Parts: sequence; C-alpha cells; structure tokens
Amino acid sequence: MTDISSLKSDLRALATQERARSSAWFFKTGPGQYGEGDIFIGVSVPDQRKVAKKYRELPLRDAEHLLNSPIHEERLTALFILVGQFQRGDETIRQEIFRFYIKKAKLVNNWDLVDSSAPYFGQYLNDKDRSVLNNLAKSDNLWERRIAIMMTFAFIMDGDESTTFEIADILLHDEHDLIQKAVGWMLREVGKRIDQNIEEAYLITRYKTMPRTMLRYAIERFEPELRHQYLKGSL
Repeated sequence: MTDISSLKSDLRALATQERARSSAWFFKTGPGQYGEGDIFIGVSVPDQRKVAKKYRELPLRDAEHLLNSPIHEERLTALFILVGQFQRGDETIRQEIFRFYIKKAKLVNNWDLVDSSAPYFGQYLNDKDRSVLNNLAKSDNLWERRIAIMMTFAFIMDGDESTTFEIADILLHDEHDLIQKAVGWMLREVGKRIDQNIEEAYLITRYKTMPRTMLRYAIERFEPELRHQYLKGSL
C-alpha cells in the first residue's frame, strides 16, 4: 500500500457518519451555499493532525493529489502536512510550497482550509514583494480573496499592519460575509497585537461605509461605550 493509500485508509478508520453529517451542515454544503458539493467523511481536526504528523514527509505530488480530492478531510490533512513542511523547510522548500499553494489556491475552498494554512504561508512574504496578495484580493474567487486577507496575519504578528490595511481597502465593500468577517477579524488583530489606536485611525474614515458585519468583528474588543458609538455612527 502506498503512503497516500495508507493515509486515506487511516482517515477513514477515524471517520464517523454522525460527524460527517454535522460537518456537512456546519460548513454549508447544501445547494447554493458556499460549501456546495464539499464531501465530509467525518474525521475530527485533532485526528487529522495526528494523521498529518504520521505522514509529515509526504511528497508534494501526493499532497497535490489530496488537495484535488473532493473529500474535505483529505484536503485539510494535505494542508496540515504542507504547513509542517513549510515551517521545517529551508528557503528553497518554502518557496516551492508557497508557489504551489498560490497556484492551487482555488482548491483551498472552505474557510477552515484557508484559515489553517494562509496565515502560515504568508510568512514567506515577510521580506518579499507582496503584490500577489493584491491580485488575490481582486479575484472573483471567494477563497482567493479570503486567502489574501488571512495571509496578512503573518505580518500583523511581526508588528506590521500596512499590508492588512492595503488588502482591507480592496475588500472593504465585499458583499460576502466570509470576507467581511475575515477582514474585520484581521483589523481586530491589528488592535489587539499592535495598537488599538492604529486600528481606530484606520476605522475612523471608513467605519460608516464598511459592511456592518465587518465593523462588528473589527470592534469586538473595544470598550462597550466606544463600541456603541461606532455602531451608532456617532464618532
């Protein structure tokens, strides 16, 4: 049995029908929903991480095979493996994985897949040109847009809010709530991890026109009275 066959077998051994039904509902796989057509077999995230650890040296071609799978847990496990290899790798390996990830971004097609991978791969751009994120943010593809803003979390962790604000401006009036939530979340992280005054300086000229969901996420950690003023539009 090949590694990839063994990995798939290990995942299925950990699957339950009850979890599969619950995940299919939670990740909105019904007709017309953002996760339409996604297939779950019912493996918990901790169990997927254990499988990923077991197959941590899986070749990139096999990870690509998994990422092309219609089964959600196989795609997420592939991403866990790639993140681990990226974190352990030298610059050549990190570049190879980053380029692969960007090329296959449309396959990272649910919010948990994006959020479990993009912030890590964003580290590759810390000392490099970041224009690839502008291109992703302008994509017609929902998941590429979410990847763009979620990758900026790596820069926030390094005390740099500039790219987060740049990508947030591109996505400021995005109509999808998964983008609104992600942008608001990253703005909130700027306030939490860098400086709330910096976040407020960004919000003060934009909060009246940005989507309500985005604003609510962005100001979630503010003091109640200040949060009320933002929501009321009275600043």
